[in-house]
Amino acid sequence: VAKYQKPDAILLDVMMPDLDGPSTWAQLQNNPLTQTIPVIFLTAKVQAAEQRRYAELGVKAVLMKPFDPVKLGTLVIEALNW
Repeated sequence: VAKYQKPDAILLDVMMPDLDGPSTWAQLQNNPLTQTIPVIFLTAKVQAAEQRRYAELGVKAVLMKPFDPVKLGTLVIEALNW
């Protein structure tokens, strides 16, 4: 979908059934049309090493589920540089 209608930001669950968050992220990064879209990962569990790896990849933020909707809003605003 992001290739045809570029969103302002993308929220990706780290653990999805067919294509996980990091794999989806890699596909977005390999496409010049989508590589500048800010991405926020959502996850039920994250270790400090994983969080560092995601940051090194360029993911804007990692948010633990369940999450505070206000925190999500803040992260989206920060990712969009508003």
